[in-house]
Amino acid sequence: MPEHLHAMARRALDELGGALVATPDGEGDRMADELLGARRIACAGCGREGLMVRALCMRLMHLGLDAHMVGDVTTPPLGPGDLLVVSVGPGHLATMETLMGVAREAGARTLVITAQPGGPAPRAADVVIHLPAQTMADDQAGGKPSLLPMGSLFEIAQLIFFDLVSILLRERTGQTPEQMRARHTNLE
Repeated sequence: MPEHLHAMARRALDELGGALVATPDGEGDRMADELLGARRIACAGCGREGLMVRALCMRLMHLGLDAHMVGDVTTPPLGPGDLLVVSVGPGHLATMETLMGVAREAGARTLVITAQPGGPAPRAADVVIHLPAQTMADDQAGGKPSLLPMGSLFEIAQLIFFDLVSILLRERTGQTPEQMRARHTNLE
């Protein structure tokens, strides 16, 4: 790899590490508490954030939790005892806010993962998980922009944070990596 790419890789990893270290203490445990306390979990996100949430949903399935992606035709309805997990990095996404309203009307709890905890979606959520990483909503504001384009810092921080939460969940449920692996699809 050319030295220029090595330098970019070091900067990107420094930014990512900075975002994860700046995540408030207890966020992973709070998210794990909500996930383990839910009867059924539905996950949603738009764009690249949606891809990260899809990865989380897969890990929850690997852990044996009843987890589904909003929009899949096999996603069951939510109701009391259930949890809707949405990603709203910039703090406001009308699509996610609408889904939150539907879940809330059905009696489900809502959890928002965001970089902007003061936004409308987090203010309306039962639980807010704050990942302080630059999103596309603030990548052109004053201050030093991330090397990574258009909100990628937030999305990559989500992916790592979600896998760390899955490790917490694995430990809390007393599962082994082999038990998780046994739930991985064989239809690939």
